[in-house]
Amino acid sequence: MDDRLERFVRTTFRSAGRRYAEARRAYREGQSSVDLPHDDDGRVRIVCRRAAERRAVALDDDARPECFEGGHPDCEGCLEDVREGVVETW
Repeated sequence: MDDRLERFVRTTFRSAGRRYAEARRAYREGQSSVDLPHDDDGRVRIVCRRAAERRAVALDDDARPECFEGGHPDCEGCLEDVREGVVETW
């Protein structure tokens, strides 16, 4: 392979890899940066559907509240609302 062609291919792939990594990072940051009210400790303030009470909870990397219980319909609905930023807050 010609040196110029090899260098072109290498730099093009490196550039594409960097753009992919930047896009992936931005996507993850966008997922985790839910625009909900927070308390002083950085926990989101939501109204729990299941217990019908106000809670200040931390979100994990997948934007799940720490009180989330998989398979429970109220928790599943709350998770969807938290991810969309439309959960009831206080």
